Amino acid sequence: MPETPISDEIEVLQTIESESVELVDAESETIAETKMSDTDIIIDAIADNNAEESEDETLKERHDIPMLDYDALSMESLIAELKNLVTNEKVMSIKDHVEEIKKSFLAKYYHLLEEKKEEFLAENPDTTEEFAYHFPLKSQFDQFYSLFRDNKNDHFKSLQTNLKTNLENRLAIVEELKELINPQENIKGTLKHFNDLRERWKNAGPIPKDKYNHVWNNYHFHVENFYDYLHLDREARDLDFKHNLEQKQKIVARVEELVNEADINKAFRELQDLHKIWKEDIGPVSRENRDEIWNKFSDLTKQMHDKREVLFEKMRGTELENLENKKEIIAKIEVLATEKVNAHAQWLQQIEKVEALRTAFFSAGKVPSEVNEETWAAFKTAVRNFNSFKNSFYKDIKKDQNNNLSRKTALVAKAKELQESADFAVTTPIMKQIQEEWKQIGHVPRKYSDKIWIEFKDACNHYFDKLKEQKNDENSEEVEAFDNKKAYLETLREFQMTGDHKTDLDAIKLHIETWKGFGKVPFTRRHIEGKFNKVLDALFEKLSLSKKDSEMMRFSNRMDQLSESNDTRKLEGEKIFLMRKIDEIKNEIFQLENNIQFFTNTRNAKKENSIVLEVRKNIERHKEEMEILKDKLKQIRNLNQV
Repeated sequence: MPETPISDEIEVLQTIESESVELVDAESETIAETKMSDTDIIIDAIADNNAEESEDETLKERHDIPMLDYDALSMESLIAELKNLVTNEKVMSIKDHVEEIKKSFLAKYYHLLEEKKEEFLAENPDTTEEFAYHFPLKSQFDQFYSLFRDNKNDHFKSLQTNLKTNLENRLAIVEELKELINPQENIKGTLKHFNDLRERWKNAGPIPKDKYNHVWNNYHFHVENFYDYLHLDREARDLDFKHNLEQKQKIVARVEELVNEADINKAFRELQDLHKIWKEDIGPVSRENRDEIWNKFSDLTKQMHDKREVLFEKMRGTELENLENKKEIIAKIEVLATEKVNAHAQWLQQIEKVEALRTAFFSAGKVPSEVNEETWAAFKTAVRNFNSFKNSFYKDIKKDQNNNLSRKTALVAKAKELQESADFAVTTPIMKQIQEEWKQIGHVPRKYSDKIWIEFKDACNHYFDKLKEQKNDENSEEVEAFDNKKAYLETLREFQMTGDHKTDLDAIKLHIETWKGFGKVPFTRRHIEGKFNKVLDALFEKLSLSKKDSEMMRFSNRMDQLSESNDTRKLEGEKIFLMRKIDEIKNEIFQLENNIQFFTNTRNAKKENSIVLEVRKNIERHKEEMEILKDKLKQIRNLNQV
């Protein structure tokens, strides 16, 4: 049979192509009225997913990151998981994970907030103060979620820049394919142009997912037309058909293996990738093999999907078991919300039981999504009812504690009124009676407990210290010491500095030793020590000592005075104060150094700004202050009396 001229073939092709388009349109109307088969639905779902991943290639890695049961994690664990994902994974691979973490964290956080507000209102029923609760973990969560959101916005900005250009390039390639059949060109040139177009298509980059399937179908339609209707190089075409068939047969063989894969989710993920390769990387096969190879691939896809559905049904069975467990937990909390107990210790046990049930609820795993909100609401209601029941008990206790507070406040006022009394014979029995009454009164609200006790203790100590000193007032040696110090103080006021630093410092030290040599004065006349210290301060100021030396000399003089008066209580108090102050400064230095570390880990770490320099100065100031405090503490410990 003689071969048809190329020009005739092109006319035939144009006619057939026109008829094909009309046929496709007619079939589309028929298909639109006909329900799609299960296999078609499955393949369309895979195509849609691949379209999404083709738009943003980072999405294909998301399946490699396990989706944990975030509802079962504590808020601390959720933040740790969020931090790990945001700092180590690509932003679009974790977007579903992050949103699930956000949902679980905020549900727990707002539940906690409700409980704290109920406790606040129960403890302060008549307050006009607005409820406020600071939860450090919320700040940490906000920090990492904001980082994720910023990364996502940056990612989308970059992505959108390329999608439009890539779409225009692919549409241009399709247009060139349409015009590829040209009787004026030779076969070799046409084939070369065709292969160039295929290569450009492979490298054209991602396009918007809503355009993906339409653009690809157009491209594939014109590629198949080129193979089916142009007899430019039958041998080259047949070799290409054969190669494409072999590649698709390999894919079919691989899917047959995946059907028996134990990890169904992993296998289904690979199936999606194989669909993408089939569609995007492998060209058409001969018309006689086209339907057969595609039907095999489609049937195996349906089998894989059915296996996956069985897995989902099994998972749903687990979710139903979790639902029953959570219902049982809720029922137990509801029972505890009706069990009346009348003692604080018993309520502590009830609270412990509810906390254990709360932990069990959060660890019970996922429930079916359609009842998730309902189950969560039932849990919150049960816990809220228990808290209301508990708070009603503590309201009564609160009333008793407020009565106790009123009684103790009255005793504090009475002790302060008597603390300056010099009528020791009358006042001492009254003060002892006040102390005894204090012991008989029960607890007061916790936020007032420390404050009112310190006020009462200080008033009592002040009075009994005076009583102790009064017993020594008759000591003639102390009276003589006072007279000597009084006379010496007058001469000291006339002391003039020579201007020589060493000479003046030695002279001041000699004055201090002379003063100490006079001995202890009566308690009621100890004000003279303060006068002496004021004179010393003025002298030290003129001497221009360093801050540390000046402060240490003043401190040494004051401690010697306490030691000489055998005031062990005040010495011990001074020691405790110094130890606490040292610990506070250590913590402050630690916090500041952490802040420095944070700044040095930022992008501008090499360029320290004014804030960083100020923090460094603060650290040095704290260190200098701590050295002085340590020297003071060492000096107290070396005193024989302590």
